[in-house]
Amino acid sequence: MTSPILIVGGGLAGLFCALKLAPHPVTVLAAAPIGEGASSAWAQGGIAAAMSDGDTPEKHTADTLVAGAGTVDEGVVLAMAREAGDRIRDLLAFGVPFDRDLEGRLVQSREAAHSERRIVRVKGDMAGKAIMEALVAAVRRTPSITVREGEVAEGLVVEDGRVRGVVSRAEAGAAAVARVIPASAVVLATGGVGHLYAVTTNPPQANGNGVAIAAAAGAMVADAEFVQFHPTAIDIGRDPAPLATEALRGDGATLIDRDGRRFMLDIHPDAELAPRDIVARGVFASIAAGKGAFLDCRQAVGAEFPERFPTVYGVCRSAGIDPVTAPIPVAPAEHYHMGGIWTDARGRTSLSGLWAAGEVASTGVHGANRLASNSLLEAVVFAARIADDLASASLVAPAAAEHDRAEAGPAGTDPATVERIRQLMSRRVGVLRDGTGLAEACDALRTIHAAAPTAALRNMAATALLIAASALARTESRGGHFRSDHPHADPAQARRSRITLDEALRTKP
Repeated sequence: MTSPILIVGGGLAGLFCALKLAPHPVTVLAAAPIGEGASSAWAQGGIAAAMSDGDTPEKHTADTLVAGAGTVDEGVVLAMAREAGDRIRDLLAFGVPFDRDLEGRLVQSREAAHSERRIVRVKGDMAGKAIMEALVAAVRRTPSITVREGEVAEGLVVEDGRVRGVVSRAEAGAAAVARVIPASAVVLATGGVGHLYAVTTNPPQANGNGVAIAAAAGAMVADAEFVQFHPTAIDIGRDPAPLATEALRGDGATLIDRDGRRFMLDIHPDAELAPRDIVARGVFASIAAGKGAFLDCRQAVGAEFPERFPTVYGVCRSAGIDPVTAPIPVAPAEHYHMGGIWTDARGRTSLSGLWAAGEVASTGVHGANRLASNSLLEAVVFAARIADDLASASLVAPAAAEHDRAEAGPAGTDPATVERIRQLMSRRVGVLRDGTGLAEACDALRTIHAAAPTAALRNMAATALLIAASALARTESRGGHFRSDHPHADPAQARRSRITLDEALRTKP
């Protein structure tokens, strides 16, 4: 008899893995009700899959290599692209209502940087929500899956060099007792790092916790410096920040400062239609210079705004802004983390007994910059591989009873320190970076980590430090990582990065 497999995270990767493991006993630990605390549910695009006439996995791979700016693992991407069709069929079997044409064929659309129409969607922009609703329903009716919601993982249990369980609290409150939950294997699927930044599009549960608990146990972290920012989050003080869709700029909306000057004209020939990372840097620089940044839709969209862009219009009106007559304040927002816990092609981390999938993992698929709609595909492909790997593995961990952890300390986070981390990351480890600012961030984050009174705060500081230290070590600009003191790519650094928490905690390289 063995303890069940523990999956930490209730998003797409975690739930898909649990379903693919059935009927093997699985326990899913989720900080929020499954599906609700996951970035997957907010995905508006879809899943990239080379399934249309004339498209091939090789073409999909080529597009991914270009987007990844020289650090993509080509073999891993090609294998993922070849599995895409099977994973789409899995999702259909679980009840995902992908769009079809009148003849019953899947409708596939095209997105930026894709050479073919290969995005499988649901009702245009509702793929994430529909996928998660279908998977949540499937999980609820699968008897081999036990779901424990409101569980916050604080650490991993490592014995004899192998991960044997998770330290978790039933709630974030100080009164909750930390408990050891034994496991024959642990799969981390905890999502991204958005809430380490002051402005993000991610749900609150995306705070880098999974990276931190793996790193604290000794796991290798890869590509942590590569962070993708969306250039036009609506800057109205909401957390997470709502987005002003890129379709507005596609329809002619312009970016202006508080004096009405179109600052992107000085930065790129395509101005507002430049690549996303370039626009994000332009917006950031204008805000940093005290000039602000605003999306002006008055001439391009005008009175048609409520009908053509009802979601954005509703958000603006709820904040007292009428985009028909006034510019919309915007700011770059952390959107996706290309880095994470290093894994091999089967989702295995550098720690025995620990697997990782989804945004928390770094598989080599995304390189320095994620290609649109590859994130959901990566999540399901690697979740399925992990399920296959676990099903064929000899899971020899003995059954053990769940028990309180005697040395557990207080829980929760200090809001002031959390805000300090988030502001520090946005200022020094955000869209624009330089060596001086990154070194300052590393020093501050080491201090916060050393003094953190709770596991939750220590974990936030740890992941933030891993990102900052990796960014300091990469003395070039590539993909989502831009150094103003090293503004050009260095061919000698066209490789993936590796770092451990012990290395990041050192005061000197």
